Amino acid sequence: MSLTIERVDPDDQATYDAFYDVYLAAERADGDAASPWMRDEMRVALQPRAARRADAFVGRAGGRVVAAGRLETPLLDNLETAEVAVHVGPDDRRQGHASAMLAELEREARARGRGVMQAMACWRYDAGPEGAGESGAEFARARGYTLGLAEVKRRLALPVAAGVLEELAAEVAPHHRGYELRSWVGPVPEELAESWVRLTSTLITEAPTGEMDFESESADVGSMREAEALLSRQGRTKYNTVALDADGEVVAYTDLATTIHEPGKAYQWGTLVRGDARGRRLGLAVKVANLQLLQAERPDITQMTTFNAEVNAHMIGVNERLGFRPAGRLGDFQKRLG
Repeated sequence: MSLTIERVDPDDQATYDAFYDVYLAAERADGDAASPWMRDEMRVALQPRAARRADAFVGRAGGRVVAAGRLETPLLDNLETAEVAVHVGPDDRRQGHASAMLAELEREARARGRGVMQAMACWRYDAGPEGAGESGAEFARARGYTLGLAEVKRRLALPVAAGVLEELAAEVAPHHRGYELRSWVGPVPEELAESWVRLTSTLITEAPTGEMDFESESADVGSMREAEALLSRQGRTKYNTVALDADGEVVAYTDLATTIHEPGKAYQWGTLVRGDARGRRLGLAVKVANLQLLQAERPDITQMTTFNAEVNAHMIGVNERLGFRPAGRLGDFQKRLG
């Protein structure tokens, strides 16, 4: 049965809900490995933005929505790349719907001048770093995508005992004398904005990237403020800790987020130490301080999730000292369009 594909207006309640229902069913079929966005978070992310274009698509067969797709293209950096996602619910698979949706997304990406397609797939931790035999990974490979970076999903039960965090903070403190740790909830303070974006814009390339083609993101305060406004509309709250040098420059940071849509849960986002400030245990220092902030502000949070590249031994070591344990896997795949 042929697939009729149309773009989704996120303000069209019925069509958006049909798109999201397929997306969620497909994500939940992956079990604990997946970390799906909530309905209202996704809807807000599809609204127009200056830094990124995001579009959703539905595929109909026999009058039903059986496939969902997303295409995102950065507008200020990484101008050769496009990020794609294809979802088909468990009952509608192996009928060609995913292949038809992916082909449409690739055609749209070409029309936007993009030649490097990037996608993600998740699978069980026990399936190993290649995801052999797992549906998402095998689908990507069968369509010409290669695994560029293997990541591990890790989960931490909260709260971590206050004594453990205090011991870790005391352990690393002698190594970063001369640096100030500063923590806050919400948007980045204005006096830190410029140095914050200078550092955080390099995370995409400073963290392990494997065979993926990434450029540093645009170090633009306006884009950062746009992203912060987006988070607010999504119902997310960000918790941040930085290390400042003697000049007040951000040389290390970490951030995590909670959402009103998933009570009790938090998600660790980025952590990075600038190259010339490494070797001073600042990565562990900022993560411990940020966890102390979260536990003081939100004692209702009982679980935190993070992802680390399989090869990032240093950050994995930091997270394991905090108590994170493997819960699933994520693969970053890439394809160059001919």
